[in-house]
Amino acid sequence: MKISHLLGAGLVACAAAPAAADTICEWMEFEQAIEAAAAPPQGAPRTPDHDHAETQVALAMFEAVNAIDRRYESYVGMPIGDAHASQQAAAITAAYKVMSFHYPSQAKSLDDSYALALQQVPESKAKADGKTIGEQAAAAALKVGQIDPSVAQTPYSPSASPGVWVPTQLPVFEPFSVAFKPWILPSAAAVRPAPPPALDSTTWVRDYDEVRRLGGRISKDRTPTQTLMARYRITPDMNPSMRLAADAPGRSMVSNARMFALMNMITDDAGMAMADAKLHYNFWRPITAIRNGDKDSSAATEADRSWEPLISTPNHPEYPCGHCTYAGAIAEFMSAEVGPKPAYGVRVASRSLPNAAVQALPSWDAWAREVSFSRTLGGVHYRFSNEAGEKLGRDVAKLGLANIMRPLPKGKARPAIE
Repeated sequence: MKISHLLGAGLVACAAAPAAADTICEWMEFEQAIEAAAAPPQGAPRTPDHDHAETQVALAMFEAVNAIDRRYESYVGMPIGDAHASQQAAAITAAYKVMSFHYPSQAKSLDDSYALALQQVPESKAKADGKTIGEQAAAAALKVGQIDPSVAQTPYSPSASPGVWVPTQLPVFEPFSVAFKPWILPSAAAVRPAPPPALDSTTWVRDYDEVRRLGGRISKDRTPTQTLMARYRITPDMNPSMRLAADAPGRSMVSNARMFALMNMITDDAGMAMADAKLHYNFWRPITAIRNGDKDSSAATEADRSWEPLISTPNHPEYPCGHCTYAGAIAEFMSAEVGPKPAYGVRVASRSLPNAAVQALPSWDAWAREVSFSRTLGGVHYRFSNEAGEKLGRDVAKLGLANIMRPLPKGKARPAIE
């Protein structure tokens, strides 16, 4: 399971109305359904085997369709295919082959769905050629995004004084969480943010006081709307915006395939860089800091032994903010993909509030800012950590947009004949 799933940030959506480009959205959504069906029992040890499965599915479909409708640089060096090959057959086959590799326990469901999907493509040479291209793309996608054997996987060691009890549950980040070969970055530590502020700095005092006042389970300063937003943003559901983006006029199958592949690659790398920084700095959460406010380096911070956050504190170090990292990465990428202020707005739902309505915001940046602030309102992050996380995510997105899957110059792109 990829790190973004641990944070509840769903990135996959299926377009709302039938169109040629919908195949990409539908099979991305199907991947998540199969992944859930194949999930190990709760409490089973987590392994890295399928952390990048979703991204590999998206990448395989992109490479398959882009080989036929050549519009972007290939990530895996995929050769140009026959322009007359079926994009539908290529994309479906690419996704099916990657999913069959990752989820053999779901073979019956995968085989049945594949057969039904291909029935909609007329028998022809174009269909056969598309299937061949899809198989080639799947094989290429499965060769990338693996664990880097040169990276040492060091188990987490809790900080403790000899003989003193500390909580015994280990962080959700396993040693392999930072050991994948990045899609974009040279290493997980390449964009590591600067250290958190010193515990006697004005920034520390300011942000300590802010989260203490606004993020407590009992707070006189937090408004009812802010309380709602802290809970609403725990598990964001991006599907409404992704549906609208994928189904917008002028989109093609290859542009949608690239959107999902590149966004997954960016968020994979952003998540790994975030985990690297968290484990490197091992910075304390507000519940620990506020209950021990008399033990830091500042006389301006007071301890509150009974302070509790509004929402449950995630089980990993504080700095930088993970939700903010993902929000920054998605906002930066989607602003480039569909514009910073799409006409339909940025529409986001919530998986953490039952029966929550979709919320519309005017821009991707406004959504990212709200996600960041919600983590302080929930009592689990300081403002400086939110800012560092959002910058980290944006930095990774900028590197992805600048360096991989770039649009081909005019004259080098080739339209397909479907």
